[in-house]
Amino acid sequence: VPVACNDSCNNSGHTDLSPSTSWPSPCPASTLCVPFNLPASVYIVCVTIRVLLAAIMKGTVLICCFLSLLLLRATAEEEVDVTSVLRDRSHIDETLRLATEEKAGDYAAALERLRKIYHTSIKPMEQAYKYNELRQHEISGITEASAASALCPDVWVFLFGNLTPSLLTLLHLLFPSLLCTPPSPVLPHLHPLRSPHLTAYPGRTLGDSATDGEITSKPMVLFLGPWSVGKSSMINYLLGMHDSPYQLYTGAEPTTSEFTVIMHGEKIRSVEGIVMAADSSRSFSPLEKFGQNFLEKLIGIEMPHKLLERVTFVDTPGIIENRKQQERGYPFNDVCQWFIDRADLIFVVFDPTKLDVGLELEMLFRQLKGRESQIRIILNKADNLVTQDLMRVYGALFWSLAPLINVTEPPRVYVSSFWPYDYAPDTSRDLFKREEISLLEDLNQVIENRMENKIAFIRQHGIRVRIHGLLVDRYVQTFKEKMSFFSDPELVFKEIVDDPDKFYIFKSILAKTNVSKFDLPNRDAYRDFFGINPVTNFKPLSAQCSYMGGCLLDKIEKAITHELPALLSSINSGKQPGLSSCEATGCGEKPKNRYRKN
Repeated sequence: VPVACNDSCNNSGHTDLSPSTSWPSPCPASTLCVPFNLPASVYIVCVTIRVLLAAIMKGTVLICCFLSLLLLRATAEEEVDVTSVLRDRSHIDETLRLATEEKAGDYAAALERLRKIYHTSIKPMEQAYKYNELRQHEISGITEASAASALCPDVWVFLFGNLTPSLLTLLHLLFPSLLCTPPSPVLPHLHPLRSPHLTAYPGRTLGDSATDGEITSKPMVLFLGPWSVGKSSMINYLLGMHDSPYQLYTGAEPTTSEFTVIMHGEKIRSVEGIVMAADSSRSFSPLEKFGQNFLEKLIGIEMPHKLLERVTFVDTPGIIENRKQQERGYPFNDVCQWFIDRADLIFVVFDPTKLDVGLELEMLFRQLKGRESQIRIILNKADNLVTQDLMRVYGALFWSLAPLINVTEPPRVYVSSFWPYDYAPDTSRDLFKREEISLLEDLNQVIENRMENKIAFIRQHGIRVRIHGLLVDRYVQTFKEKMSFFSDPELVFKEIVDDPDKFYIFKSILAKTNVSKFDLPNRDAYRDFFGINPVTNFKPLSAQCSYMGGCLLDKIEKAITHELPALLSSINSGKQPGLSSCEATGCGEKPKNRYRKN
């Protein structure tokens, strides 16, 4: 039965159809008031319609909310799928030919033959004339930074502090009396610009005491660059270590603080740096000279992988452009130089957000001088940019690197995104994949030619050892010729070392075969070399002969001119590198002249 509304409603002659019996206040907006004289059936129909309308409205709201949630969830899943879809890696196996089985027997035989040539023909002269001490010699000449830091009084810093280092060097040469050498640099911001130490023979060399592990080591691929540009992610991608327990840790912050060596092993395990340096069968034993603090920052990872059977990867800490770079606790630049000298391929990685070249990166490129053929510059994370922005970033990278790479041909820059996930949508996917395949082909070229490159490197090392032996022999002979009964040995030899051109030390070597003037070492290196090793400790080459072993000079010349080229030709022709042609026919015998009468 309908219940009448309160007075405010009754005045209008309507009845409340709500279930409440009375209202303490005027009828609310939701209360349905109808004329009191209508039949009860009409009231019931009206109530039913009202309930149905309310249910429909609530249902519509719920359906809309449900559809909205479904739409948001689908959008989120689509966004997640973009970054969770793994990229196809089949082109890596195809380009690097990982499914192809190698002729392990031929390769091992060639390495054994190469090791024998080195130990019997090259190493004896290397030890007799202490070639490694010459190689380690460092010349700290006057550089722009040292000349600039020689300004001692504060007044000179105030007057000439804004001049360029070249003008400061000129000022140092013109007014040396006005300058002095303070105990610490006055211009500390120029300190990282000091030139790297010049060596007698810059470039790749054998270790201080070359071991069999250094000769038989696999090709090394070195990753350098600023922090968080994708060096570790690139190694994870090439080796397929994504989501594995031994994947290299990656992140947006500087994550890699150690030198990580990824090499082949029978099982997955990590090797401490102290163990790697103590194992003479490896090629990392010379790293012990950098101290125990560095060995704590060196770690190795062994894992069974087809690619690691042919190459070794080295991940380095990112370059940090501030003074923390000098507070690592070990000589970071010297360690980098050690790896640079032994790397067969060097990947210098950048990303679109880190294109500026600071002092530490400039120092690194100075250390790379002379190794331009091994350098590959990579612009990583390229799929984060649209095409127009990518072109601008590409030009900015060239602009930053132009003053640091002094070569006639511009370096090749590979533009792609090296990580396991798929490329971002609406980017140049085909271009990035072609660039990636081109880089993999360069890596495969190093792997395919690793035996030829190793033989050529040992031959280059033998040529340098031979030149060093000839120079020491010439110094010894000149010293004996200039000495008399009343001469002071120190004064005589000081005159020879200070002005070797006066005594034709280096020019006489050029008359020898297989010696180029471009292969002669830095002559200033021998001043300190003989300061540590007295000339009287060395014998002339004519005295370095024995009845059973022969002469040192003859053996090393035989290895350079006959044995190593024969081994290289046997590798190229696919023959079994057993005995060389020299051992079979005798390279020391002179060929007969058939046009000469007997």
